Amino acid sequence: MKVRKAVIIAAGRGTRFLPFTRSQPKEMLPLVDKPLIQYSVEEAINSSIEQVIMVTARGKQALEDYFDCSFELEHFLEQKGDSEHLRQMQELSNMVDIGYIRQKEQLGLGHAIRMTENIVGGEPFAVILPDDIVDSDVPSLKRMIEVYDKYGAGVVAVERVRDEDTNKYGIIEPKQVSEGVYQVLSLVEKPEPEKAPSRLGIVGRYILTPEIFETLAVTPPGKGQEIQLTDALQLLLKQQKLYAYELEGVRYDTGTPLGWLGANVAMALKRDDIGPELREYLRKLL
Repeated sequence: MKVRKAVIIAAGRGTRFLPFTRSQPKEMLPLVDKPLIQYSVEEAINSSIEQVIMVTARGKQALEDYFDCSFELEHFLEQKGDSEHLRQMQELSNMVDIGYIRQKEQLGLGHAIRMTENIVGGEPFAVILPDDIVDSDVPSLKRMIEVYDKYGAGVVAVERVRDEDTNKYGIIEPKQVSEGVYQVLSLVEKPEPEKAPSRLGIVGRYILTPEIFETLAVTPPGKGQEIQLTDALQLLLKQQKLYAYELEGVRYDTGTPLGWLGANVAMALKRDDIGPELREYLRKLL
């Protein structure tokens, strides 16, 4: 069955970015000249996704407004004769079919995904965590869908992590099946280095089968008393296979102020319009 839907998880409190997130969603932080959430939506579109389901929470109204029509702004731009910005605004509101569901309690990634069961239905679907921005020639999600199409099983994105960082990720026990693709033999949520089965950590992209919903329903709370998706995937391994795709390109973790700042600098330096001047400015600072 084709992967047609993508779930974007945008329900976190964003406490690392207080006081900004006191009144604004973290996902609306700009990465150069677009909000973080737009990169996730664009990756879904460029991976042939037909519908996006966004899991939000209280105080996230700005996300819905951003992708909605803005008649007053479009009228103003039309009257002004600003055809380029008018085109951009119209494209935003027509990017893809987006539905929204609210997570009333922040009980973990697994809980957020389970909220989408009635919308996703009985078909495979993608999950995107917008904190992870992946700069690659081919969208990571597109590559993962290709792996799903080949093996007919769920897929997680992985990246090699440092020894001291294993306790920040779900870590897989891998069996390589082709270049950059592994069968997952087991998963451990945030192990210490000496207990980690590898150095391949799960990062913010997944292709999941509909059986995950039944599994999440019986998954007990894990670390932090939250429903951990890693724990559910470990349970699901008893019923079906799971594969891992090692990310190509560069992943930026924008979930912390330092990571977000670094991503802005790196992405801006690649731009022809501002990169040369920014490079000169940074040279002067240093």
